[in-house]
Amino acid sequence: MLQKIPVQDLRLGMHLHELCGTWLDHPFWRSRFVLTEAADLSKLRASGIRECWIDSSKGLGPAPSPAPAAVPCLDPRVATGPVRTGLPPPVPVSCSMGEELSRAGLLIKQSRTAVMSLFSEARMGHTMDTEQCAELVGEITASVWRNPGALVSLARLKTHDDYSYMHSVAVCALMVGLARQLGQGEAQARDAGMAGLLHDLGKALMPLEILNKPGKLTEAEYDLIQQHPRRGHELLVEGAAPVVALDVCLHHHERPDGRGYPFGLAGTALTLEARMGAVCDVYDAITSNRPYKAGWDPAESIARMTEWTNAGQFDPAVVHAFVTVLGIYPTGSLVRLKSGRLAVVVEQNATALAAPQVKVFFSTRAQMPVPPELIDLNHPGCTERIIARESNRSWRFKHLDELWAGHEALQRAGRAV
Repeated sequence: MLQKIPVQDLRLGMHLHELCGTWLDHPFWRSRFVLTEAADLSKLRASGIRECWIDSSKGLGPAPSPAPAAVPCLDPRVATGPVRTGLPPPVPVSCSMGEELSRAGLLIKQSRTAVMSLFSEARMGHTMDTEQCAELVGEITASVWRNPGALVSLARLKTHDDYSYMHSVAVCALMVGLARQLGQGEAQARDAGMAGLLHDLGKALMPLEILNKPGKLTEAEYDLIQQHPRRGHELLVEGAAPVVALDVCLHHHERPDGRGYPFGLAGTALTLEARMGAVCDVYDAITSNRPYKAGWDPAESIARMTEWTNAGQFDPAVVHAFVTVLGIYPTGSLVRLKSGRLAVVVEQNATALAAPQVKVFFSTRAQMPVPPELIDLNHPGCTERIIARESNRSWRFKHLDELWAGHEALQRAGRAV
């Protein structure tokens, strides 16, 4: 039920349906979400917004209640537990972003070789031995557990030539990070990571000329590509793959609204892991360079996926958790600050998703580079803030990745220019 209340009466656990003001008046990238963080509540109360609409069917109502409402698990068969709007606090990182980037760079390079071998075996018709992937998935899981931002961000960087292989590595890392945020243990996160690594194996059996076609696919070609979940599932069944991997491989193109493929499943017919796989797969796909298009900026991609979630493509609770992992402005995003300077996001602040750490490097007023400067937008004395996303398709900066990742990590990953 929708109810209009003063902003000062908001409390954690309420579902914001609409803020009574313009998008620029409030500090958030969206206006429909469950309030789960005290920092967000404080920012909203301090903004120019005076009233808002809440949806008590999706969160707490005005009457006192002992605990925030939870979104029920959409599939009672899922053993990993419900998707919660009141998400657990992030697992503390055990090493810095810089330290883990160095390790992650080497791991990505090794992963590419392993996945190329995996796809090659599939093309030759050999029975898949999925156990050979366990060590790789374990290394990726350990990296994400130490610092979730490093490998996830670095894995996004890929050329269209190695997209098929590195997409699997990236989705593996994203699945682990998402499972971690959803409160799953390390063993469950490894299962999710294995599913991410194997989810697109069916594309190994698709014609390369169609996978790499620069133009729009014909109807017949699109029908053929839509067979890759089934073909991959068949390969994984022969290889005695884990149940979660089988599920995600077959269902990662399904949608909660029933408009996906190959079966058009909807709602409770989709497991939590399948819904996670759909989100991770699309994010990496749209942020990556492909033969037929350049990848979108990470922050732009998050905004687009939010729109698609509202249209029924993704599970809102899973997307909420996903954004908590990556941030509203994911690492590597190009942003404009209040001062008119441009910066690249270098690291997230877990308690303030709209205020990451950034590296300033260009003045739009002077139209010239400035000495790089690292700024923590969440620092109490910081007067800067992000006012807009920017697209590098317009600016064409060639050194953005080096600004946030560093030359050493890019070199280890085989991405240094």
